Amino acid sequence: MKTLGNIIWVLFGGFAIAIEYFFGGLAMMLTIIGIPFGLQSMKLGILALWPFGSRVQQKEHTGGCLNMVMNVIWFFVGGVWIWISHILFGLLFFITIIGAPFGKMHFRLAKLALSPFGKEVVSK
Repeated sequence: MKTLGNIIWVLFGGFAIAIEYFFGGLAMMLTIIGIPFGLQSMKLGILALWPFGSRVQQKEHTGGCLNMVMNVIWFFVGGVWIWISHILFGLLFFITIIGAPFGKMHFRLAKLALSPFGKEVVSK
C-alpha cells in the first residue's frame, strides 16, 4: 500500500516539490556557507519524492544551539517558500476525500520545511 501511495504521490505533486528541493539545494551549494543548507535540502527532496513509509524524528545527539541558528537561517533563506508550497498543495488535496492522505502528508512535510536541522528520516 505504501508503494502505491508513493507512486500516486509522485504523479500528483510529489515530483514538483522534490524538484523544488533539489534546485533550491543546488542553488544553496554554490557558496561554501550554503553547503550545509543545500545538503539538508537534498535530504528533504528525497523524502518529498518518496514520503510514505518514512518518518521524521529528533536526532539523539543534536547540535543544540547550532541547529537552532541553522533553522533560523533556513527559515529566511528558503524554508518559508517551501512551507508555502506544501500548504498550497495540502489545501488543494484536501478538496477531495481521496486526496486527504496526500494533503495530510503535505502538512507534515510543511512542518518539517520550517525547521529541518536536528531531525533525521528513518524508515518505518
